[in-house]
Amino acid sequence: MQLSDRLQSLPPYHFAEYARKIAEKRAAGVDVISLSMGDPDLPTPPEVLDALAEAARQQVNQRYPEYAGMPELRAAFAAWFAQRFGVELDPARETLPLIGSKEGLAHLPMAVINPGDVALMPDPQYPVYGTAVALAGGVSYDLPLDHERDWLPNLAAIPTDVAARARTLWLNYPNNPTGGTATLAFYEEAVHFARQHDILIINDMAYSEVAYDGYRPPSILEVPGAKDVAVELYSFSKAYNMAGFRIGMFVGNASIVEGMTRLKSNIDTGIFRPIQVAAIRALALPESWIAERNAIYQRRRDRIVAACHQAGMAAPLPKAGLYVWPRIPAGRVSTQFALDLLDSTGVAVTPGSNFGPGGEGYVRISLTVPDARIDDAVARIAGAVASLA
Repeated sequence: MQLSDRLQSLPPYHFAEYARKIAEKRAAGVDVISLSMGDPDLPTPPEVLDALAEAARQQVNQRYPEYAGMPELRAAFAAWFAQRFGVELDPARETLPLIGSKEGLAHLPMAVINPGDVALMPDPQYPVYGTAVALAGGVSYDLPLDHERDWLPNLAAIPTDVAARARTLWLNYPNNPTGGTATLAFYEEAVHFARQHDILIINDMAYSEVAYDGYRPPSILEVPGAKDVAVELYSFSKAYNMAGFRIGMFVGNASIVEGMTRLKSNIDTGIFRPIQVAAIRALALPESWIAERNAIYQRRRDRIVAACHQAGMAAPLPKAGLYVWPRIPAGRVSTQFALDLLDSTGVAVTPGSNFGPGGEGYVRISLTVPDARIDDAVARIAGAVASLA
């Protein structure tokens, strides 16, 4: 028996492989501090857990859910979007719940890409983007991101013949892994580019509610006419510490939302209704809850950036997201540097090359461990990087 050629062509998922290495270290008795994944350590709000528990006891919620999600949840999506971004959405036509935003990212290419179509792809990138495009038979064309352009792609540099074959432009702001952010001016440029070339913009906004120093990430749908060419995906995992719940939000262009609804109705049977009820409750949390949670991450961000600088690694201060993106010592390869750091200190960080060739020379450090462990990790890193240079 053999696996399909399609599956055999896929590389192992980097984070799964790294998790295996971390597990081996722990099994050997090493006190590993994992700063390698964006898995929120802070608790889900108790109001959300109460809503989940109460809904789970109701027999009506123990049966198959609606394919397109509860109307009440889609209405909550639209109400939250109007309050947060000032953008009006039709709950029935322009919103759709997801089994986590990753599921939406993985399935979306099957709805919009034909074999041979080009997907304009940031480099570095969240690995799911390229994998999903490849599984749909598409071809990725990488758009380099670098700090000189504030981690924004240069759309004007895309060759005309490539733009003519492109069907999707993938964006991700606040950005994973770089921490870069997008301005409304850039979104206006992207919408204009998409209109020119009949391209769908896919904007992954998983980190929209994790921001610092008073910064508020915008939505591309704030640009007039953006719904003609764009969709966005949001994550309750990052916004409300609900990673294990597996629920996300897909909004924007009505035709694409309808296509995704049709696709998902043939693949899954919806989301457990109590989880949807919990999501409705989460969207009603006050802004003060978001601010208090972000203050914790901001404190951790500041400690890690200071430690990177002390260790001689340049690290910008991100305005949003759950990661710090420092340069590693010159001449080092990111994969080996991360392994050496794990071996010498027990601190796990993610090699930048896991996110594509453009990530080489960097590592990604997550903020999602308790403060005491952050302090321990910072002390270990500060004492070790010089010897690893």
